[in-house]
Amino acid sequence: MEKRLREDYRHWLVQPTRWADNDIYGHVNNAAYYGFFDTVVNCFLIEQAGLDIHAGSVIGLVVETGCNYYAPLAYPQAIEGGLRVARIGSSSVQYELGLFAEGESEPAAQGRFVHVYVDRQSRRPVPLPAPMRSALEAIHA
Repeated sequence: MEKRLREDYRHWLVQPTRWADNDIYGHVNNAAYYGFFDTVVNCFLIEQAGLDIHAGSVIGLVVETGCNYYAPLAYPQAIEGGLRVARIGSSSVQYELGLFAEGESEPAAQGRFVHVYVDRQSRRPVPLPAPMRSALEAIHA
């Protein structure tokens, strides 16, 4: 994955690190980065794209992930999470995310993951709902 800078991202969410995010080495543990990524995407989907996580007929399942680490983050830093959409299919979306120390132009970590949208009951792929597709297209790179 090509390293991206702050200006490459279209949507932002600031998250605090938590005491429990740090590991024995004094920095945010690698597993916590996926939680930050997930929060950025799901806040966007809920707030901007109309995703109803409790009762909606469509849900997104993560089918692929990846992360590159460039610099450490540590509690009590705030993390600025950038989001962009790299690809929109009929039922899938590839997200690209950058986690930045406050005010930095280069990411501390960069990730990607793919959601396949499925019917909540059958778990079979379904087309993206129109409001969701529209919101995703607005941050498509």
